[in-house]
Order: sequence, then structure tokens, then C-alpha cells
Amino acid sequence: MKTMPHVLVVAGSDSSGGAGIVRDIETLAAFGVKASVAITAVTVQTHHGVLHVDAVPSERVAQQMRAALTANPVDAIKIGMLATAATIVAVADVLADYREIPVVLDPVLVSTSGSTLLTPDSVVALRDLFASCMLITPNLPELLCLGAVETAGTSENTVDQARRLIAAGAQGVLIKGGHDEGTESADILVRAGHDIQAFTAPRLAASMRGTGCMLASAIAARLGFGDDLAIAISKAKAFVHVKLSAI
Repeated sequence: MKTMPHVLVVAGSDSSGGAGIVRDIETLAAFGVKASVAITAVTVQTHHGVLHVDAVPSERVAQQMRAALTANPVDAIKIGMLATAATIVAVADVLADYREIPVVLDPVLVSTSGSTLLTPDSVVALRDLFASCMLITPNLPELLCLGAVETAGTSENTVDQARRLIAAGAQGVLIKGGHDEGTESADILVRAGHDIQAFTAPRLAASMRGTGCMLASAIAARLGFGDDLAIAISKAKAFVHVKLSAI
């Protein structure tokens, strides 16, 4: 097992420190993992809302990624906010040259406060990126948007929606259950050729911005150590639960 893996984070900044690159690096450091970054957007945020977003030119995002991948022995890649269709295409182009590196994509579409963080024309391009990723980690509203359906319906329908993303090219889909109801928070892993796996924890009343960033970064950290995907998810979910329990 590697003593200190290296993860490349491709995501936006958050001036409040509640989410984005700051939360990613904080999480990776907690696992003893080194980080390099490719910043996709500079956002002006408080804990109550997004005030402004400046997307970094797509070619500059690609240059950052290639520089990081050249400079460091990258063991995993975590992708968050991508902002524009052009950036999504540029990121996919870079990933095509590094297919051996596991990629975790947190499809950041809307901020916790409700602000749009991905241009409307970008969702189709985002679906095209799925084939380059070992795992995508949508919450329930993101799953609906990515699957182009209106309501989540039953848990069986939710799994069916994840399977639609698998059919569209995704290797694995982790449906985050934080927006669901019940005494347990269940994240559901759907993969082609595998049984469905559920990762559960007692539902907590506490809330925290950036938990999606945290979970995806924690999974990437554990993949960097060489963990199997299911083990990486289990350890990452436990990490997030401990953080929420401490609030």
C-alpha cells in the first residue's frame, strides 16, 4: 500500500471555504494524501449563497491538469465543479490520455443554496464524460437531472435511473441518500455486472456544506491507497458520518 498517494482535484474554488477545492484538500489531508489542483472556476461565496462565478478558460484547465499529471505520480483524480461544456470537453480530452487512473466525478450542478454551478447546455456533455470515470456520485436531484426525468419515485425507480446512466457509459453510480427520508441514510452503488450495494449510516439532523465534495474526495483518497471501490466508499462514508456527528 502506498504510504502517501497523490490525488489531482479538478474543481472550483469557494471563497467561504465551505465547499469546492478547499473542502477537497482538507479531506485529502485528513487521509494523509497529497493534492494537486486544476481550478475550473473562481466563485465568490458566503455560507448563504453564490454571489459570482468566473469560469477559467477551458484550455487553461487542461493545461493545469497536464502540468499536475506530468509533475506528480497521480494515483486518483477527483472532479467537482466543471462550470461549462467547453471545460467538460477539455477535461475528457486529458483523461483520455490517462485511462489507468481511477476518476471520481461529483456532478456539481447546483450549490447548497440553490445557485446554478453548471451552464444548462453542459448536462449532455457531462453525460459524455461518464465513460472516463470509475464512479459518479450524484445526489437525488442531480440523478434526476442527469437522467432527464422529473421525479425520483420509489427506490426501485431510483436504481433504474442509475442504470440508465450506466447504459449511457457510466462505470459506476453511487446514489447519495442525503436528500431522502427515513432513520437511515443509504448510499446505493450501482455497477454493470455487480449486485447493488447499500452503504448505510444513521441519519443525522446536522448539516454541513461541502459534504458531497468531502465524500468524493475521501473515495478518491482511498482509491489512491489501492482500496477496492466498495471498500473505498465504505471508509469514505464513515469519515463523512464522523464529521457530521461532530457538529
